[in-house]
Amino acid sequence: MLRQPAAADRFYPGDPARLEQALGQLIPQVPEKVRRPAKAIILPHAGYVYSGATAGLTVAQVTVPESVVILGPNHYGQGAELALSAADWSMPLGEVPRDRPLSERLLAASSAIVSDDLAHEREHSLEVQVPFLQAQQPDLRLVALAVSQVSYGLCRQVGQELAKAIQDHGEPVLMVASTDMTHYKPRAQASEQDRLAIERMLAFDPEGLYRVVGERGITMCGVLPTTIVLLAAKELGASKVELVHYTDSGEVSGDTDQVVGYAGLIVS
Repeated sequence: MLRQPAAADRFYPGDPARLEQALGQLIPQVPEKVRRPAKAIILPHAGYVYSGATAGLTVAQVTVPESVVILGPNHYGQGAELALSAADWSMPLGEVPRDRPLSERLLAASSAIVSDDLAHEREHSLEVQVPFLQAQQPDLRLVALAVSQVSYGLCRQVGQELAKAIQDHGEPVLMVASTDMTHYKPRAQASEQDRLAIERMLAFDPEGLYRVVGERGITMCGVLPTTIVLLAAKELGASKVELVHYTDSGEVSGDTDQVVGYAGLIVS
């Protein structure tokens, strides 16, 4: 099975030459010896013109191993609530194989995650991250998990199951949580709401993040993937979350009345 791109020529250039050029402008050249291993990164997933610089600044600072697990929100509500792609992914920069051993370990470890490609057919939140990862790791293998509405208890369970699968895998694995921050609010309101969410992330407080987003009505679309990744990273021994960059769509569009916030963070 081969998943075809759903977001090419909408969120990012579908032409390989133009995509490589765009990535070259968005990802700073950081010497390999300066890059550091991380348990996870948190990246935005809007069109590259809006959020690509934030994603590029973040991914440039970490070592991207061959095995990467991407968790993103299911914007369309298709398929299972915790849907693992069973396909290899066709992308403009080349085919990215599914990491079969790690996928199988995750399915074996979890009573909640199921193999389901319907959730991935139209979803952009995971796809837009792949070219950034390919640019840093040409031998990329992918585990892609689309997350719908689940409880904090289920987030905690899946975080533990994901950590176990990664531990059993025995090779370096980077987790990527894909999320945009507040959607379509005036800049002052968006930045204040996003500050509350980012504070919980920087405090490495996944339950607090889940709670404040719900209680304050923060429209952070990937709060559940981010919560799961933070929980798994804690299980794997991570102890620190750093903010690399925060911006909003108004920096590009000039419209500060209805912005979307974007944040890039590193979990190590």
